[in-house]
Amino acid sequence: MSTPPLASGPHGPSALRPLLHAVLDALADGTRARGGPLPPGGPEQVTARLRDAVGDLLPEQGDPDALRTLVTALAEGAADPADPLCAAHLHCPPLAVAVAADLAASALNPSLDSWDQAPAASALEALLTRTLARQAGLADALVTTGGTESNQLALLLARELHGAGLRLVHGANAHHSLPRAAWLLGLPDPVAVPTPAGTLDPVALDEALTRLPGPHLVAATAGTTDAGLIDPLPDIAALCAAHGARLHIDAAYAGPLLFSDTHRARLTGLDAAHTVTLDLHKLGWQPVAAGLLAVRDPADLTPLQQRADYLNADDDTDAGLPDLLGRSPRTSRRPDALKIAVTLKALGRSGLGALVDQVLDHARHLADLVAADPALDLYDRPALSTVLFRPAGAPDTTVAAIRRRLLTDGRAVLGRARPDGRLWLKATLLNPHTRPADLTRLLAHVTALAEGHTPA
Repeated sequence: MSTPPLASGPHGPSALRPLLHAVLDALADGTRARGGPLPPGGPEQVTARLRDAVGDLLPEQGDPDALRTLVTALAEGAADPADPLCAAHLHCPPLAVAVAADLAASALNPSLDSWDQAPAASALEALLTRTLARQAGLADALVTTGGTESNQLALLLARELHGAGLRLVHGANAHHSLPRAAWLLGLPDPVAVPTPAGTLDPVALDEALTRLPGPHLVAATAGTTDAGLIDPLPDIAALCAAHGARLHIDAAYAGPLLFSDTHRARLTGLDAAHTVTLDLHKLGWQPVAAGLLAVRDPADLTPLQQRADYLNADDDTDAGLPDLLGRSPRTSRRPDALKIAVTLKALGRSGLGALVDQVLDHARHLADLVAADPALDLYDRPALSTVLFRPAGAPDTTVAAIRRRLLTDGRAVLGRARPDGRLWLKATLLNPHTRPADLTRLLAHVTALAEGHTPA
C-alpha cells in the first residue's frame, strides 16, 4: 500500500484538488437527497440511514470511496443552516470565503502554542484580535471556541484579580454558561437579578450591589439567546462604576452590530466593560469556532501566562521569540483567526454591516407577517434577528407538537422559548439570502399544522 499524500508541502495542492472535487460532489448529492432543511424521519431513522451508508467504520482494508461516502451521508443527514427554513438557533450559514480560508488553515495546520509552529499565524492572530478589540473600544482580545469559553475566561480573569470571594451578579436572562462558570471556578453562589421586561433591571441591580458584600462581577447581556434583547448597558456601566464592580458584557449575539452604521449605537456602553464576549459564528457567518474575549486592560491577561520549556523557554523569549501560551488556556490551537481575518478583509466593515442589516430586516418582516395573521400571536417586535410567535389560542402542548412535527418531517427547524412562562416558537434569522416568500412559507407550515392539516 502506498503512503497517503499530505495536504501541505509542495505536492499538497495537487493531492487536494481531486479530493475537493469529490467533497463538493458529495455535498451536492447529500443536499439533494435530504431535500430540505433537516433530514426527515427523526433520530432513529437518521441514525439508521447513516449507519447503513457508512457500514464498517474500521474495515480491515481501506475504502477508496470513504471520503465521498461519509461526506454524502453527513450532508444528507445534516441540519442545513443555509436553508431559509432552518432557523432554530444561533447557527449561521458560513460564508464561502470563510470556509475556503478554513480549508487553508486545515491544510497548513499551524498550532498556536509556540511561535515555531505558527510564525505567520501567530502574527495574524495578534493583528486580528487587536483590530476587533478596537471595534469594541477595548485594547486586546483572545481567540476562543465561542461564548461559553469566553464567559468562563472572563470569570477566571476576574477571580484572579479580585480573589475567590468574587460574586457574580447577572440577569435572569443571562446565558447558562455564566452561572456554570461560577460553579466550575468555585466562586460563591451567583445572584440572578430579575429581568421583568426581559432585560436586566437597573433598580434591582443597584439594590443587589448595595445589599451583597463585594467584590462583584456584573454580567450584562447584549443579545439574549431567547429573544435577542440588549440590556441597558449605559445604566449598568454607571452602576458598576458607582459600586466599584467589575463589568463583563456577553455580546456573543449582538456584538457584530458594531459593523453596522445603522445599529452600532445600540451597543453604546460596550466600551465601559472590563471584558466583552464576541462570537463571529453567529452574526459573523463563520464556521464554528470563531469566538473572542476582548479586554480593556491587557494586563488582566497576566494570570494566563504559563511556562513550558519546550514551548516558551525563558532564553527563547528573551531572544525575541513570541510567547503564545498566555493567549489561551488551551495548548494546541488551530488558526481560527485566518477565516475571520479573510472575511474582514474581503467584505470590509460596510460589507459585514450590510449582512447584519439584512438579517435584522428579515426579522422585522417576519414579525410584520405574524402580526398581520389572526391565526398567529407575536410575542414582541424583534430586537435583533429573533422572532417569537405561536398559533393563537393554542396550548403549549400543541406548540411543542407542531415544532416536533416540523422537525420529524424535515420541513422546518424552529426553536423554542418560554419568556413569559408560555411556550413560543423561535425563529432566529441569520441567512442574508432569505426571501420574503421563504418567511411566508415558514408560517404556512405552522398554521397548517395548527389547523390540523398536513402541510403541502
